Amino acid sequence: MNSLNPGRKEAAMSLSEQSMQFLEEHISELAQSAVTQACWQALAAGNSVLQSDNGAIYEVFPDGTRTLVKTVTPPTAVTPGETRVLR
Repeated sequence: MNSLNPGRKEAAMSLSEQSMQFLEEHISELAQSAVTQACWQALAAGNSVLQSDNGAIYEVFPDGTRTLVKTVTPPTAVTPGETRVLR
């Protein structure tokens, strides 16, 4: 039994190796889709969201207006699969 889902068999939750590889290869696309959906849901609920754009952070309101919150260093372009070392 699964401690998080009592009564549900462990075998029903396991993924095949092929399914796991597919999900790993597409995780960035899945994450982007989830973030976009959450943003639209927040705006539809009448809340504001924060978005970054070319070295600036904006608060975006449901009516489409944007207010500059802060300037930051521009993002660093990274090629998928590239390894970066933080110092």
